[in-house]
Amino acid sequence: MAMWRRDGRLTGSQRLLCAGLAGALSLSLTAPLELVTVLAQVGVVRGRDRGPWTTALAVWRAEGPRALWKGNTVACLRLFPYSALQLTAYRKFVVLFMDDLGHISQWSAIMAGSLAGMVSTIVTYPTDLIKTRLIVQNMLEPSYRGILHAFSTVYQQEGFLALYRGVSLTVLGALPFSAGSLLVYMNLEKIWNEPRDRFSLLQNFANVCLAAAVTQTLSFPFDMVKRKMQAQSPYLPHCGGVDIHFSGTTDCFWQIVKAQGVLGLWNGLAANLLKIVPYFGVMFGTFEFCKRICLYQNGYIVSPLSYKLTPGVDQSLKPQELQELKKFFKTGKLNSRKPTL
Repeated sequence: MAMWRRDGRLTGSQRLLCAGLAGALSLSLTAPLELVTVLAQVGVVRGRDRGPWTTALAVWRAEGPRALWKGNTVACLRLFPYSALQLTAYRKFVVLFMDDLGHISQWSAIMAGSLAGMVSTIVTYPTDLIKTRLIVQNMLEPSYRGILHAFSTVYQQEGFLALYRGVSLTVLGALPFSAGSLLVYMNLEKIWNEPRDRFSLLQNFANVCLAAAVTQTLSFPFDMVKRKMQAQSPYLPHCGGVDIHFSGTTDCFWQIVKAQGVLGLWNGLAANLLKIVPYFGVMFGTFEFCKRICLYQNGYIVSPLSYKLTPGVDQSLKPQELQELKKFFKTGKLNSRKPTL
C-alpha cells in the first residue's frame, strides 16, 4: 500500500479510514487484472488463453461476470489490519534507524518501509492464501463456500501451518523490492533533470508508478512461486490447478525454469503492470477526496470540493486543539488541563 505524507490536521483514525477506503476502491476496480495475474502465476490457464484479455474472457464465459472479482472481498477486508500494522511497524523501525540527532537516511527509510510491509504481510498472510484459493477455484463447483469456510477447511484438512505456506517468499522478495525502490529514488533527479523538492503532483504520481513497476518486476519470480505454493493442495481438484509438481521452494523455482524457461518466472507480469496506473490513480484520487471531507469536518477548509482554507484558522493546530479553541470561544473554558496553544 502507498505511503502518504502525514497530515497533522487529520486524526489517526481518519488517516486509516481514508487509506482503507482508497485501497478498497482501487482493489475492487483492478480486481479482474489481479485475478488474471494470479491465474497466470498458478498456471490454471494455459496455451492460447494466457493473455490478460483472453484469460478474463475465458473466466467470464466459463463462470460468469462475478467470477472476475473472486477473492476481492477478502483482499479488501485484509486492508484495514494490514494498513494499521504497517503504519505502526513503520514508526517503530523509523525510530530504530534514527541517529542521535533524529535524522534518518533515505536508504534507512526505504528499509523501514520494506520491513514494515514485511511484518504486516506475515501477520495477515493467511488472508492472502485464502484469496489465492478463492481465485483458483471454480465458482460453479466451489471447494470453499466463503471466506470463513475456506479458513476452517484449510485448517481442518491441512493444519495450521498450511495457512502460512509460501510465507518465506515474502521475506526473500523484500530484498529485490528494497533494491528496486532505492534504484528508482537515486535516479529521480536524473530522470526529471530537476531537484526532488520541485516535483509536481503529476511527477510524484509518475514516480510512484515507476517505482511500483520496477520493484514488482524484480520481485515477481518470488511472488509467482509463493502463489503456486499457496494454491497447491492435494484436497483440491487438480491440486489447485498448479501446472507443475514440486516438493519445496527451491524445487518450485527449478521446475518452472525446467518446464517453461527462465522467462516462465514472469508469467502474468503483463497483467500485473497494466493495473499499476489505474490502481494508484484511483487510490490517490480517492484518498485526496476522503481527506478533503475529513478536513472540512475538522474545520480546516471551507468546502470538501476544494482545498480553500478556512479564513482565520491556524492550519498548524491539531484537530483536538482546534475543537478546544472553538469551544473556548463559545464557552470561555478549555477542557484540557495542559495548554495546547
